[in-house]
Amino acid sequence: MSRQLEAIKYNPGKSLEILDQLLLPEQSVYIPVKNCDDGFSVIKNMNVRGAPAIAIVGCLSLAMELHGKQFTTKDELLKFVSERLDYLVTARPTAVNMKKAADQLKILAEKLNSSVGESKLHIIDSIEQLLRMDIADNIAIGDHGARAILANAKLSMVAILTHCNTGSLATSGYGTALGVIRSLAKMGSLEHAYCTETRPYNQGARLTAYELVHEGFPSTLICDNMAAALMSKKRIDAVVVGADRVARNGDTANKIGT
Repeated sequence: MSRQLEAIKYNPGKSLEILDQLLLPEQSVYIPVKNCDDGFSVIKNMNVRGAPAIAIVGCLSLAMELHGKQFTTKDELLKFVSERLDYLVTARPTAVNMKKAADQLKILAEKLNSSVGESKLHIIDSIEQLLRMDIADNIAIGDHGARAILANAKLSMVAILTHCNTGSLATSGYGTALGVIRSLAKMGSLEHAYCTETRPYNQGARLTAYELVHEGFPSTLICDNMAAALMSKKRIDAVVVGADRVARNGDTANKIGT
């Protein structure tokens, strides 16, 4: 199995690079992100996509900018952080993770009682912690989902269908819905993974299929309108997809086509 795909490369205070998803799967090119303007650009232009990844890249672009700036007062720091976060949210207003992260960072910044220098470092550290927490959350989602599927299917090997892209390219690493497939493979329980094209933007054909091949998972790409035929002709044990919103009662909402 090949090394896990890195969509976000971050070296604290030194560099931030994101894999240009518009060029996949033909080319693997990384775009440097040095400040919030760069962060806004790669989010707006969809060089990076997926709500978790958008939040991480947006916040890390602020961390990169903060590393190189000095502030004379804490009010100046707080004003700068708040304005830059508001700016980043407008790059993709529908990506709820970015707005949520921005609100949390603003609250954190307002509560800091340390010096301006220490406050800046604390904000940077909190942003970098978001990266670590997202990966841990993804692994937990993958493992819980994999165990639930195996328990419900009552099988040791399962065939899975997924839609759109919810893997390392849509998160800071590992993936959410695709993380479930990754966990099944880690447990030795993935018989086969099927992914759809996901028109009109082809996230499945360009990105999910790319990830499945990169990881060496047994997989097949199908066109969107083959899903029903696939289910009737092949044994599909579970369908695992992303969701733009999950309500407390378990109801979900995602793009047309899901």
